Amino acid sequence: MPRRAAAIALAAAAAWCPVAPAAAADYRTTAEAPTVLYDAPSSRAQPQFVFGADVPLEVLVSVEGWTKVRDLTGTIGWIASKSLADRRMLQVRGGVADVRAEPADSAPLVFRAEANVLLELAEPATSPGTTASPGWVKVKHRDGATGYVRVAQVFGL
Repeated sequence: MPRRAAAIALAAAAAWCPVAPAAAADYRTTAEAPTVLYDAPSSRAQPQFVFGADVPLEVLVSVEGWTKVRDLTGTIGWIASKSLADRRMLQVRGGVADVRAEPADSAPLVFRAEANVLLELAEPATSPGTTASPGWVKVKHRDGATGYVRVAQVFGL
């Protein structure tokens, strides 16, 4: 019977605790080329992949100079934390992303970006005074062109 009472008390406590919102994903970019992805947090571990510069990666966990990350394809591995930068870059998901002059499908096309093209985050989607509509984010191409792309078409947010 004490087990049952403990289970009931735990369930009651859980019902009264406010649920914390899920934390937003944290993204970083590779700071340099080449950046090696390892299968464990050590430079003596097995190298899995080599990234170029400015590739966005989702941060999963950081421990003692190493960061466990996930890339666009879902590959998970470890990178030396010093090889990551805070610069916000986005990577076009499969297919072609249409970058428009305004955050609307009817807006003029500024340029098209092929799969895996890197775009700089020009304006955070949630910043005060942002002109982007929900579902859109302002980006900048390395050639200088700026526009809005659908959030679903990019990785790194």
